Amino acid sequence: MSSIAASDAAVVRPKDRLEVLFGELGELMGQRNAIDARIVDIVAEMDHDNLLGMTGCRSLSALVAWKTGSSTRNAEKIAAIAHRARQFPLCMAGLREGRLSLDQVAIIAEKAGAGSDGHYVTLAEVATVSQLNTALKAEPPLPSEPDPWRDTPPEPAPEPPPRPTITTTHSDEQTTTWKITLSHLDAATFDAAVQSHLDAAVAAWKRDHDTDTLPAAVASPFPTKGEAFMSLVEAGWDADATRRPHGQHTTVVVHLDIKEQVAALHLGPLLTDADRRYLTCDATCEVWFHRDGQPLGAGRSTRTIGRRLRRALEHRHPTCAVPGCGATRGLHAHHIQHWEDGGPTDLDNLVLLCPYHHRAHHRGVITITGPAPNITVTDSDGRTLSPGSLARPPTRPPPDAAPYRGPTGERAQWWCYTPFEPQPPSDN
Repeated sequence: MSSIAASDAAVVRPKDRLEVLFGELGELMGQRNAIDARIVDIVAEMDHDNLLGMTGCRSLSALVAWKTGSSTRNAEKIAAIAHRARQFPLCMAGLREGRLSLDQVAIIAEKAGAGSDGHYVTLAEVATVSQLNTALKAEPPLPSEPDPWRDTPPEPAPEPPPRPTITTTHSDEQTTTWKITLSHLDAATFDAAVQSHLDAAVAAWKRDHDTDTLPAAVASPFPTKGEAFMSLVEAGWDADATRRPHGQHTTVVVHLDIKEQVAALHLGPLLTDADRRYLTCDATCEVWFHRDGQPLGAGRSTRTIGRRLRRALEHRHPTCAVPGCGATRGLHAHHIQHWEDGGPTDLDNLVLLCPYHHRAHHRGVITITGPAPNITVTDSDGRTLSPGSLARPPTRPPPDAAPYRGPTGERAQWWCYTPFEPQPPSDN
């Protein structure tokens, strides 16, 4: 009888084993929250000290995704908290102490209004992420001053629709601002055309950027309407010649002084050194050479890489050569030794770059040295870029944090919830 009782006592019931596992899980989650808080502090220091520009990354979240090996969405959460860490000291304290999770603080940092730290830190200790999202949706916008009452003015007489107009303004920052005025019908046609090219660019971007697997260090940015407009213009270049008998006017012409190394657009402003090298590298343009103010003749169009050479480049490395970038469409063939410096159009002197990194290189943000295919990519501080993350086995003990209790799991009674009321900015 005694041996049977002893054997029964040695058996651990599933309920007891589950409680032990839950206890260990809560302790690990508390330590994980404290570790996440330290990661946020590190990222916030890089953000507030403007250290991002030294790395060549397009955004803070891209830098976090690259160096931590995490997904793009998780990196965006860390970057959002780091950017507003000073506005939510109580939530950050809860994250450091292990009482709040990264997802709870992230949704507050992404959507909460200014001055709501004390309101949401109490709610976050008992609410799930989904419940916090519902509470944030109930937050009203900033109150606006109502317009004074006045009589309804008489309806004006109908005016003829305005004629399409385009005005351009050149700034000192090597940019040109276009202002286009269209009637509603013409604007609807224009919007539909731009939206069509934007949808195509977004679809291509999603195919090139797998947010779950790509450790995008400095991946090309998400397409915008400005890029869709340029795609619409470029599509017009390739239309049938009978549709545009003056199509030669759309060719970009660059005048290059081979002695002074100064370039200017045809009947346009001077170009910066970065734009000059970019256009004479792999951008479609016609180059006219000058010496002492006298034209010497027209050079070749710079995008003259033949189909066979292009296929060889794509077979050797079908994506952008910058570590971490997975772009495969719209790539430029970049001359490692610049074309204007006598760099040959050979396979050993060419690599494929996405437009974002191609411009970044010519601006001096990143440096590419060869010969290909064994190239070296460095940032503005001379550090070599590699696609790997910084993860390594830990050498320090885990932080001393209380076990994470988590949300209560109760059903929220929204009928008695008082949303946060944002206050308008003071006159001072």
